[in-house]
Amino acid sequence: MQVTETSAEGLKREFKILLAAKDIDEKMAGRLQELGSQVKVPGFRPGKVPLPVLKQRFGKSVMGEVLERAVNDSSSQAMTERGLRPALQPKIEITAFDEGKDLEYTLAVELLPEIEPADFTNLELERYVIKVEDSAVEETLRDLGSARKETKPLGKPRPAVSGDVLVIDFRGTVGGETYPGMEAEDHHLELGSSRFIEGFEEQLVGAKIGDTPTVKVTFPEAYANDRLSGKDAEFAVTVKDILESVPVEINDQLAVALGETDLESLKGKIRERIAGEYKDFARTRLKRQLLDGLAETHDFPVPEGMVDAEFESIWRQIEEDRKQDKLDEEDAEKSDDELKEDYRVIAERRVRLGLLISEVGRLNNIEVTQEEANKALLQEAQRHRGHEREVFEFYQRTPEAMANLRAPIFEDKVVDFIVDLAKVTERGMTLEELRIESEAEAAGGAGDKKKSAAKKSAAKKPAAKKPAAKKSAAKKSAGKSASKKTS
Repeated sequence: MQVTETSAEGLKREFKILLAAKDIDEKMAGRLQELGSQVKVPGFRPGKVPLPVLKQRFGKSVMGEVLERAVNDSSSQAMTERGLRPALQPKIEITAFDEGKDLEYTLAVELLPEIEPADFTNLELERYVIKVEDSAVEETLRDLGSARKETKPLGKPRPAVSGDVLVIDFRGTVGGETYPGMEAEDHHLELGSSRFIEGFEEQLVGAKIGDTPTVKVTFPEAYANDRLSGKDAEFAVTVKDILESVPVEINDQLAVALGETDLESLKGKIRERIAGEYKDFARTRLKRQLLDGLAETHDFPVPEGMVDAEFESIWRQIEEDRKQDKLDEEDAEKSDDELKEDYRVIAERRVRLGLLISEVGRLNNIEVTQEEANKALLQEAQRHRGHEREVFEFYQRTPEAMANLRAPIFEDKVVDFIVDLAKVTERGMTLEELRIESEAEAAGGAGDKKKSAAKKSAAKKPAAKKPAAKKSAAKKSAGKSASKKTS
């Protein structure tokens, strides 16, 4: 085998590789002899078929397999001898070959960069310790009570409001004709529950006991009963009673209904759950700090092909967000060229962080154990109740999917390894203090995407009630490292 390097630019290398005809012939003979021990040829005992006969009968069909194996083996040998670590599948092109002659092909490969991890003992991180306040426990209890509300007669007469339960008789007609299911007596209907045809419940808001309103609605075009689809209908309604919904009382009885022994036990479980949510949030924030710190302290070239693939993945999400009108205002105002420039920076950051995490894991023998992988697979299967077997079989026959399942576990183990080495200080705070700080950070980071791909991943407020501003899915994932590339 003759290997000639024809190009070396950055992480890209190109080689011209020549395999002598005699080497190809030897591989061909070896494969034919292997085949001869397996096939039956009339007039010959198995394993005794002469090579010329085998070549005549199977030579053409075997040649492609032999060439593929020869190219794969020789290209792998060429890179191993030179200590090259490919970042992506090499590109191979056969430039010359004819039976009985030398095989010549080109090998183009993009290499993994040389990475020297920083001294992580100099990395300073801050871990939030968020106090679980009594008010958060009480708020959760109130939510539980509201979710298990009861009904009772009105204390004094008033018009019906959304959330009330009306006891009604109704009879509906379409073109003067009544169909099955369009009439009932003493039916309990919660206003605002959206259990009836759109517009029905809204027309009963403001009704009083004894009222007999006529409700006019239109059945949906895709209604289950074809005879009613898209038809206008009138319902004669009699309001017989109005019941108001009230939350159940927060007491031991509620706790028992929820599977606890008493109210204090329920409060303890709620506090534990909230504390777990806060801890998960604090870890996510700590991890983001760590990734930002790694991005700032490491600057090495990254394979262009990997960046291209990562950018294409992000851009597909951008286009999907655009179709669904989910782009945030900042991105919606930008041209495609501006967006591509911004997200190209994000793609490069994600690839660089992924490669760094992978290298730290490799250098420190960090691996995902089979037990950890099995646990993750079991959790994934449990997310698809009734289809567990299909999930297991899919991952067993799809190595790439299993690798994607292992990747976040590997990343978390590397993150934990680095955190253990870093200087981590703890900072206690309340949820309100966290909210104020998070909003300030989000406002201060706006418009500086090139400095940090995570600028829009402002702190998520655990157990908070205010809805977060709508973000595009691509922007939400911008601060994450490319986990799938670190396995």
